[in-house]
Amino acid sequence: MSYFSDLGLAEPILRALETKGYADPTPIQRQAIPALMEGRDLLGIAQTGTGKTAAFSLPSLHRLAADAKPRQNAGCRMLILSPTRELAAQIAENMRGYAKYLALNVQCVFGGVPVGKQARALERGTDVLVATPGRLLDLIDQRALTLRHVEIFVLDEADQMMDLGFIHALKRVAAMLPKDRQSLFFSATMPQAIADLGRQFINNPVKVEVAPQSTTAERVEQFGIHINQAEKQALLTINLRDGLAKDEDGQSKIDRALVFSRTKHGADRIVRHLMTAGIPAAAIHGNKSQAQRTAALGGFRQGTVRVLVATDIAARGIDVSGVSHVYNFELPNVAEQYVHRIGRTARNGADGIAISYVAPDEKPYLRDIEKLTRVKLMPLPLPEDFQRQAARLPAPSRKTTESEQRNPHARGGQGGRSGGGRSGDRQGAPRRDRPQGERPAGGRDDRPRTAGGDRPQGDRPQGDGQKRSFRPRGPKTVGAHKNGVRRAS
Repeated sequence: MSYFSDLGLAEPILRALETKGYADPTPIQRQAIPALMEGRDLLGIAQTGTGKTAAFSLPSLHRLAADAKPRQNAGCRMLILSPTRELAAQIAENMRGYAKYLALNVQCVFGGVPVGKQARALERGTDVLVATPGRLLDLIDQRALTLRHVEIFVLDEADQMMDLGFIHALKRVAAMLPKDRQSLFFSATMPQAIADLGRQFINNPVKVEVAPQSTTAERVEQFGIHINQAEKQALLTINLRDGLAKDEDGQSKIDRALVFSRTKHGADRIVRHLMTAGIPAAAIHGNKSQAQRTAALGGFRQGTVRVLVATDIAARGIDVSGVSHVYNFELPNVAEQYVHRIGRTARNGADGIAISYVAPDEKPYLRDIEKLTRVKLMPLPLPEDFQRQAARLPAPSRKTTESEQRNPHARGGQGGRSGGGRSGDRQGAPRRDRPQGERPAGGRDDRPRTAGGDRPQGDRPQGDGQKRSFRPRGPKTVGAHKNGVRRAS
């Protein structure tokens, strides 16, 4: 008998768990499953990688299987909202595994793929639907989906939903859900704004907290290196080159490394430098197509690419065992993001190392992080003969501009806007008043829209809220008329 069988879970679920080799529950599973089996609402404070997907999936699948009902056209009985494509796909994959021996259907919808195909898949309804907010509302607005049959609602990564500007989308969803339902609300941190949001979804919940709020993983060793911004790339290249090198026994210090960049263009720039130095690397961020993101994450999981460079938003779906090192190429200007970042390592009882490169203008961010986590980063010196090693590194195959070399926070590196929306990157020192980075990881299709297809201004994540006008591209023009009318060439 295992803990899971003691709970009274259905035999097909126990068989699926045995197939996966699950026997011992994680702390959140031990605390959450009994309450969920009783039908209680739940408020869970937990990061990804703590086993929370199984914590909400197992009792929910048990309930759905025990009370079998015919599927309703364009309906679902369980709805799970996730902030990013990768995390949504990961949840759906896990739930399909748990439901392997059950007659339950699991569908997953997110942006970046044709909406028509997803709409057709929902025509006859589904038992479980995992979705990102933008695509969910797209399908609802097209009348391809209704929420009136939802019995179980799960809001995952609520704090990240807020950071991405999904607050208005969540309020729309809340208004469409049936009052009589079971609701589960998960967040890695619980500031007042998240608690206020939670009250719109959950009623008299059981509170489960698997780690002290806003603390970092105990098994992660955290280091900091003070270095000028312009020298960070050389330091990263040297650290990865040495860490990935195999010793006499064929072992290397680094198994897989996840590198965090504040901007999308910065992530691409890091990859170009690493590839030039002979270090296979891939980037994952909101400017990549869904196929590119899937390929990059697949290579990282399989170990064919051992270095993945990501932005905060795109990294939310990365749950890969064997991430031994996390490198903060740039410190996040929101301290809670640091907690999420280093939570990518030290999973499933393994140890992990987090190394942060701290430029002089990032010291205020470091103070905020140490205050939040109550952990002081251990100082690390630069490698011996760092300057000589740096000077011998090859130049990147794709030329960086002079402005990039002078100012690594420059505007995107390729003349485009860095990170989406106006930011402090233009002046070299990042702004502290709002998260930097990119649009939601679902890209254009995952952002909330109105029924007419326009995105509400309030849902524009991390921007400045100002309207901008764009002129359609027309024929090339030369000169200008004195009245302001251009003449086509």
